[in-house]
Amino acid sequence: MRDEVDRFPSGAALAALLGDWSAGEGPLYRKLADALAAAAEDGSLVTGQRLPSERELARVLAVSRATVVAAYEALRDRGVVDRRQGSGTRVNGHRKVPRSDGRVRGGRGTAIVQRLIDGPGELISLGCAADAGVPEVAEALRAVADDEITGLLADPGYHPRGLPALREAIADHYTRQGVPTSPAEILVTSGAHQALVLLAEVYLRGAATAVVEAPSWSPCLDIFRQCGVDLTPVGLDDEGVDPRALASVLAESTPGLLYVMPTFHNPTGVLMSAARRRQVAELATRHGVAVVEDNAYAGHALAADETALPMPLAAFAPRGSEVLTVESLKGVWAGLRVGWVRGPVGIIERCARRKAMADLGSPLIEQAVAARLLPRLDALSRRRSAVQREHCAELERLLARRLPEWSWRTPDGGSSLWVALPEGHSADVFAQLALRHGVEIVPGSAMDPTGRHDRHFRIPFLLAEEVLAELVDRLADAWTELRRHGPHEDLPLRPVV
Repeated sequence: MRDEVDRFPSGAALAALLGDWSAGEGPLYRKLADALAAAAEDGSLVTGQRLPSERELARVLAVSRATVVAAYEALRDRGVVDRRQGSGTRVNGHRKVPRSDGRVRGGRGTAIVQRLIDGPGELISLGCAADAGVPEVAEALRAVADDEITGLLADPGYHPRGLPALREAIADHYTRQGVPTSPAEILVTSGAHQALVLLAEVYLRGAATAVVEAPSWSPCLDIFRQCGVDLTPVGLDDEGVDPRALASVLAESTPGLLYVMPTFHNPTGVLMSAARRRQVAELATRHGVAVVEDNAYAGHALAADETALPMPLAAFAPRGSEVLTVESLKGVWAGLRVGWVRGPVGIIERCARRKAMADLGSPLIEQAVAARLLPRLDALSRRRSAVQREHCAELERLLARRLPEWSWRTPDGGSSLWVALPEGHSADVFAQLALRHGVEIVPGSAMDPTGRHDRHFRIPFLLAEEVLAELVDRLADAWTELRRHGPHEDLPLRPVV
C-alpha cells in the first residue's frame, strides 16, 4: 500500500514537472540530476517519494537508461536520494522544504505556469497563446489620462464588483448580443483566470466532482483540482461537448458544476453550435447543475462572417437555470488583466465577497481603459480575426510542407492548431526531443486525463511569421530525430545521450 501512495504518479508527470531540464550546456545526466535535486529542494518531490524506475524515466525522457542511472547515482552521492535494491530510488528527508511549493497536487498545468514565471528564455514556448496588444489600447490609455485621471485619483480605488462604468459597458455588450444584462449581473475580475477561481470557490466547496470537456486547458482544470474535487471528463465532437455522454454523466452523479468552452474551445478551436448550446443548457437545468461557460476566446473567430456566431450559452438557458459566462479582453491585450463574470445577481454577490477577500478590487486605470474599449470590441475582434486567419493559414502551409504525416482540423476559431502525431507516437516523448531542439510543447496528456489525446499537442499560431517558420523547422528537426531513434512507443528508443 505504501508503494502505491508514495510512488511518483508517472514518468510523464515527472517530466512535466522538470520542464526544460535538458536546456543549457553539459551532459544530460548532470542536467537531469540538477533538475531533480532542485525539485526535491523546493518540495515538488516529497520526502519518501519513490521516483520512477530507470527504464520508465529513460523511455519518457528519450534518454538512455545509463543517463538515468548516472543521474540517480549523482543524486545519491549528493544525499538527495536513497537507493536500495528492491525498494527503488526514494527522496530522502535530510532537508527542510517549504510547507507549500505553490503547485496543484495531481495538476497538469505545472510546466505552463512555470513558464509564465520564468519568462520566455531562448526556447520557443507553445505554452502561451496570446498576442501583443492592439494600438487602440494606447489610444484608450491616453484618453483616460487626459479626461478621467483626476476623477479616478479622487476615488479611494476599492471597487470589488468592478468600476461602475466598466460593468455598464459589459452589460451593454451582452445586451447588444441579444442577452439582456444589467450591471448588477456583472463582476469584473483580474482576467478570466480569477473569474474561474472565484466560481470554483463558490460551487466546488464540499462538492465531489466537476464535469469538464476532454480535452481542456490544463491550468483551468487545475483550478478545480485545487478545490479537492475529481474531474469527470466528457468528449467533444465537431459541434462541441457530446450531449449523450454528458446526459449519461449527469444522470449518474450530481457534480458541483459543468465547465465548457463553447466559443472556440481551447485547445481544439471547436465552435459549439446553437442547437448544441440549447441541449447543454437544458440538460444542466434538468439535472440542477450550474454551467460555467468560458468564452475567453470569443473574439478569435477565423471565419470571415462573424455575424453567424451563436449567442452565449446563457441565452439558451431555461428560466431558473444557473449559467455563468466568463470572458475577458484577452483578444485586445491579455496584459490588461481584465475579465468578468456574467451571472445571477445572488451568485455575483457571493463572488464579489470572495473577490474582496482576494484583492479588494482590480486596478481602476486598467478598468477605465477597458470601459473605453468595450464599445469597440466587435470591430477590434473582426480586424484581429483577419490577421489570425493569415497566421493560421501560414502555419498550416508550413506544417503540410515540412511535416505531412501530422494531422489536424482547421479550427473554427481560437489561437491554436490541435495537432495529432501519427498513430503509435507519444506527444510526451516527442516533447522531450522538441525541448532539445528549442521548442517547449504542452502534450495532450496534460489536457486530457483519459489518455485519449496522448499523441496530440497544441501549436499556437499567434506568432510572427518568421517565428512560425523557425518553429516548424525546429519541430521538423525534432521529428526527424525521433523517427530516427524509434518513433513507436512500444519499441525501445535509441536515445540521444
